Amino acid sequence: MSVNRPDPLALAGQRLQWLEQRQQVLAKNIANANTPGFQPSDLAPFAQHLQRAGAGTRIVRTDPKHLANAGGEVVVRERPGAERSPDGNGVALDVQAMRVAETDQAHALALNLHRSWIGMFRTALGR
Repeated sequence: MSVNRPDPLALAGQRLQWLEQRQQVLAKNIANANTPGFQPSDLAPFAQHLQRAGAGTRIVRTDPKHLANAGGEVVVRERPGAERSPDGNGVALDVQAMRVAETDQAHALALNLHRSWIGMFRTALGR
């Protein structure tokens, strides 16, 4: 992908791969919901993945009312001690379910964008 002209198909493909990896991490969190002492993890935001890959795409805060982008590598997010289960498990199933739903919506959006670009190419080629 070029820094000056990003390829939308490649970007959608990268997003789909990132979403697949995130889904695997979230599934692992949910599968270990009853494992004593297990701490859930999550992937770094996709924008940071692009920056590490050198894609030249970054999210810019264009209005002071916009939320600032914060994140890191694969992060362990611990629940506060009061919310931790008695066996030390830090998985909150409601939080994990929300993340799975967000990932599913983002996957559907990236897939639809990919299909739209392919459709435009087919139209341009006369097929």
